[in-house]
Amino acid sequence: MSEHTDQPRRSRRRQRSVDRLRFGLFLAAGLIGLSALSALPIAEDFIIPTLEVLSIVDDEPDEAEVASTASEDDGAEAVAVENQFDSGVWVDPQMVGVAPPGSVTGILTFRGSPTRTFYGSGPVPLRPEIAWRYPETGGLCRQSTVGADTRAWCGLGWTGQPALFERDDKLWAVFGALDGAVHFLDARSGETLFPRFQTDDIIKGSVTIDPDGFPIVYTGSRDNFYRAIAFDGEEPRELWRLDAREAGPIQWNNDWDGSGLVLDDYLFVGGENSRIHIAKLNRTYDDDGRVQVDPDLVFTAPGWDSDLLDAVGENVSIENSVAISGDTLYFANSGGLVQGWDISSLRDGVDPERVFRYWVGDDVDASLVIDDEGMLYVAAEFERNTARARELGQLLKLDPSRSGEDALIWSVQEQQGLSTGIWGTPALHEDTIVFGSEGGRLRAVDRFTGESLWEIGLGTHLWQSPVIVDGALLMGNCSGILRAYDVRDARSQPGELWALPLDEGCIEATPAVWDGAVVIGTRSGSVYGIRDAEG
Repeated sequence: MSEHTDQPRRSRRRQRSVDRLRFGLFLAAGLIGLSALSALPIAEDFIIPTLEVLSIVDDEPDEAEVASTASEDDGAEAVAVENQFDSGVWVDPQMVGVAPPGSVTGILTFRGSPTRTFYGSGPVPLRPEIAWRYPETGGLCRQSTVGADTRAWCGLGWTGQPALFERDDKLWAVFGALDGAVHFLDARSGETLFPRFQTDDIIKGSVTIDPDGFPIVYTGSRDNFYRAIAFDGEEPRELWRLDAREAGPIQWNNDWDGSGLVLDDYLFVGGENSRIHIAKLNRTYDDDGRVQVDPDLVFTAPGWDSDLLDAVGENVSIENSVAISGDTLYFANSGGLVQGWDISSLRDGVDPERVFRYWVGDDVDASLVIDDEGMLYVAAEFERNTARARELGQLLKLDPSRSGEDALIWSVQEQQGLSTGIWGTPALHEDTIVFGSEGGRLRAVDRFTGESLWEIGLGTHLWQSPVIVDGALLMGNCSGILRAYDVRDARSQPGELWALPLDEGCIEATPAVWDGAVVIGTRSGSVYGIRDAEG
């Protein structure tokens, strides 16, 4: 295996962390609104149980201190927080399928947790209706250009999951849209809580809300920049921006589809510039109580190597959201290279090192999913028609403690011609893996053996990542219909609970679910709040 074509770069300014931050990534939504469309009838015997969690550790993590606002005396001093694990690892490997501890209640990043396995909190609406539509008229649209192709983009795209969280006795819904703006809504009414923040191009990915109570949203745009944006005061403030073109040698383009992770005052994010980035944020409050950051880009490295470029060319962008388990940072790229980086000594000023490499043969845009045993579930597209992709298939289980071909535990074929495979991130549900395909199939396989358990044909391509909360699976398609299925018996063919028509736009974005409410956007230009019908 060849060495990287570019050595990792670390900023000269290096500050050892004296904080230990307790992170929290939840899901929150909630809606109350206006016009309503009736869903198709639900299964009469479906009763939502208490929150069903996946692969949970038996012992709850110890309570940890959360970020406190600056007092009049401490001014711009950094806010101190404790590490949540006695072992000092970045992410407890057992924290799978549950919201990590933190000071903010809600879903704060794509798929809710560092292992990308937390999907929300119930109950899920049983008799859903549309509570509100945003905007009330028109759509969230703008023109965007890639190469020679200029066209209109509307609504919420892939991955487009709203962040939903509690703040000031309200349930906030924050999302980036294809109009290029970050929007701040009351999730229960659809009303605007805070002025939008406008970027200079579209936003396709999912935002991340600071898990430690700092009023900061992190998001990227196709205008080159990944930003930290404050939402205190009277209007949003850009605190910092990371330029995709200035981190070092790049491949592909300047977009940012991935949803960053914020842990222990560090930001981890990959870009379509094909690089991985780690920044020490140095979050503080100033003398006026306004949040500030003073980031240090402590590490960046290419997500490719010469072997990969020889195999597939320069289309090796990182479009998925990085995942972390234990002391290893995982991601994959559009060239199909799955990799893990050791970050155990990052706080001590030691550069991360790549410790795992596996090539699946084709584009991996879906985020990696990590279970409580540290196994990786990798969903790949099928567009290059490489011999490797034809042989391996499009859903793989990998053991990153093994090297080379020994890392493959099982694989599943999902080929229905070229430009098929899997775009959405799979869901880990009990002992199953659930995924949707470009060919329109919603499927479940046994997570230990890869055995096919059931499938449902939905007729159009499925880019949304499946959401499973309280035994109900939510899945939208490109006919603009959001459906719910009963997966309380994870291994049996699920029955349909309801089907709710939204509009004629494709549902590519992943919905957010919290406390009886759902927030979801379509490519028509609209975002919807869904609730249980009254009475």
